Amino acid sequence: MARSWTATKTTNWLVVVSGFLEPVLYLLSLGVGLGRLIGTVDTGGQQVSYAAFIAPALLATSAMNGAVMDSTFNVFFKLNFGKLYEGMLATPLGPLDVALGEIMMALLRGALYGLAFLGVMWAVGLNLSWTALLAFPALLIIAFGFASLGMGIVSFMKTFTQMDWIFFVLLPMFLLSSTFFPITVYPRAVQIVIQCLPLWHGIELVRGLTTGVITSALLWHVLYYAGMIAAGLVLTTTRLKALFLK
Repeated sequence: MARSWTATKTTNWLVVVSGFLEPVLYLLSLGVGLGRLIGTVDTGGQQVSYAAFIAPALLATSAMNGAVMDSTFNVFFKLNFGKLYEGMLATPLGPLDVALGEIMMALLRGALYGLAFLGVMWAVGLNLSWTALLAFPALLIIAFGFASLGMGIVSFMKTFTQMDWIFFVLLPMFLLSSTFFPITVYPRAVQIVIQCLPLWHGIELVRGLTTGVITSALLWHVLYYAGMIAAGLVLTTTRLKALFLK
């Protein structure tokens, strides 16, 4: 984790900054611009401005993007070109140590994205309840879930062409997971599919906290990510053992 942080500070800081600016531009163009035409949106029986509706979705997406980019593309290079992990695993470090180090770095990147955007939301008055303070721990859970699973999945990929599948999955999930409009606009069959997607759970968790709509459903969203984290850690550790400890 220390090595990755040093590399980020010296060579990749522009990439990190660009990851923060993207959701801010979405918020300005859609939340503020388009929001004037839409007015208010119902969320959990509470009417909120369109900007306040999409801001928590962009916040959850920001945490996801930071974690996924770090745990996939960076790990892909280290696995297939940098050959970094062979040296690490020749020391007393084990596969779980390596996995946790990479996942923690991805978690940190996702947390930085989310914290910066959360600050923007506070500044423009889009956090409608004191429970928005809990949105930051929620971001950590979201980033942890995507980072742990992302690293395990990318271990199966061998070419840059295969990495395109990451965007193929992330973009539709971003657009459909009640990011820009309520899930109720979809037919029931489509709603069921969306409710299986991890980003939907993250958006609903953060949206409930920032708008103050606190229900028992928030606990189920947390449990979903707990299972996702556990599955990701098992998958990643198993794959590192298979690749380097034959």
